[in-house]
Amino acid sequence: MLASGDVLPHRPVVDRARAYGARSGRSYDFGPMFAAIRPLVSAADLAVCHLEAPLSPTGRNLSGYPRFNAPPQLAAAIRAAGYDACSVASNHSMDQGVQGVAGTLAVLDKAGLRHAGTGRTPREARPRILAVRGVRVALLSYTYGLNGFRLPRGRPWLVNLIRPGRILADARAARRAGSEFTVVFLHWGQEYRSAPTPVQRTLARKVLADPAVDLIVGHHAHVVQPVQRIHGKWVAFGLGNSLSAQSAACCPAATQDGVLLQVTVVRKAGRFVVGAVRYTPTWVNHPSYRIHPVPQALASGSANPAMLRASLRRTTAAVGPAARRATQR
Repeated sequence: MLASGDVLPHRPVVDRARAYGARSGRSYDFGPMFAAIRPLVSAADLAVCHLEAPLSPTGRNLSGYPRFNAPPQLAAAIRAAGYDACSVASNHSMDQGVQGVAGTLAVLDKAGLRHAGTGRTPREARPRILAVRGVRVALLSYTYGLNGFRLPRGRPWLVNLIRPGRILADARAARRAGSEFTVVFLHWGQEYRSAPTPVQRTLARKVLADPAVDLIVGHHAHVVQPVQRIHGKWVAFGLGNSLSAQSAACCPAATQDGVLLQVTVVRKAGRFVVGAVRYTPTWVNHPSYRIHPVPQALASGSANPAMLRASLRRTTAAVGPAARRATQR
């Protein structure tokens, strides 16, 4: 299984996709941004992105931060890069209201991407279970909040909010429904902070203590956070940014850093567990917004060696010693 950092279609990213599209005869073309990581993403049996923004089914009324509404071509590019699914519960899930939730899921469905974290109906909000090489894998996705938006009365299933009891109830329900390996995606933590907050650590301990949960993957901080073991299981507190326009101009330079988390799942003592965790550091270049796997880019003689080496140092320090860097491919 592979998971990656936040996909944030800021205005400069969308403008660059329009420029790429002008060359390829399309309205928007995000494909070049993902091209360099496609070999790694497509090699996974299950690859999951974290889409932090709503998508416009019509391609109209587009907007960036603070209330996103991105072109539908972004979903097609994510799928073409080799992703199979996206976790979508985030603080921006309600940026375009109830219609935005429904529209985003319609775009993902059309692109062939499965999704978890939001729902058009109570049934759709149930844990998403996928068959991956004969193993039933549940994807659960939750967010800490909605930037001040409130879910409409009587529709709590529109976006999954972080509630420890709810997470564990859903994970146990997924087990009863046949899940053999359950991953919880959490949109949590403090922005631009590489150290997990006490709230993150407390929640991780509580969730991973339950036998129904096998792995936690985190997002939202926009910088890489540690990958650690708790109760003998793994938590990646934050995978940084995969695609965004955040940079040292507005934020820490580390907002250009991300991680491709590569998890090997094995059968042990009659159940499926994490056998190994490796990672590949990524760095998104500006203003091309191309995502580079850092070791490969350095080996190929990239034009940005100093920035890539600085990114590699930051990511290695943030991830910590528990997880190993993946062998270069």
